Amino acid sequence: MSARPFPIGVAPFGRAPVPVVPSLTAPILSEAFGTRPLTGAAPGFVLAALPPGLVLWVQDRLSRTEFGAPFLPGMGRDLLRLDLTRPADVLAALEDGLQSRALAAVVGEIHGHAPALSFTASRRLALRAEAAGLPCWLIRHAARPEASAARMRWRLAPLPSASDPDDPYAPGDPLWLAELFRARGQPPSTWLVRHDRAADRLDFSAPAGDRKLAEPRRKAG
Repeated sequence: MSARPFPIGVAPFGRAPVPVVPSLTAPILSEAFGTRPLTGAAPGFVLAALPPGLVLWVQDRLSRTEFGAPFLPGMGRDLLRLDLTRPADVLAALEDGLQSRALAAVVGEIHGHAPALSFTASRRLALRAEAAGLPCWLIRHAARPEASAARMRWRLAPLPSASDPDDPYAPGDPLWLAELFRARGQPPSTWLVRHDRAADRLDFSAPAGDRKLAEPRRKAG
């Protein structure tokens, strides 16, 4: 008899499915929402989740005004920045970027309710990402989740950083409480996520007291 008669992520006898670590580098459209204003939790999480290679990073005017622009020397990623005005311009730039073979991913920041980001527009972006084989992220500032074709949708809250092994008074690796509130093909789940900066990976583990999630696991995909 097999030691694991049920596939990973599937619970027996009608129980709730067991959450599995999502692949953050999958070629899909994902959305990231911050739970607190002006914390930078969503951009930081997305930045840590990006694959190696050149990334197109696009901001609309309000995102740039309220949250600032990425400081390229300190980002730890190879970014190609575009400073645009309207959400519609950001969406058009992301679609164009997904047609480039020189990019490893595309990221767009959009502030507030954006009529241009309709369900149809998000579906077009999702299909372009899947056809191109590239991850596409939308960072939504000061916005509530609306109808979207995004395959994964995250709510992100910052947590106190982990301890620095060399200096107890210095900040250590970043930590987030990450709620995957919508995902295609898997149930909603909540994770404690740590960016191991030395290894440049995301480690997922169950929040304290949550026995439904698996033991700490590394970034998938």
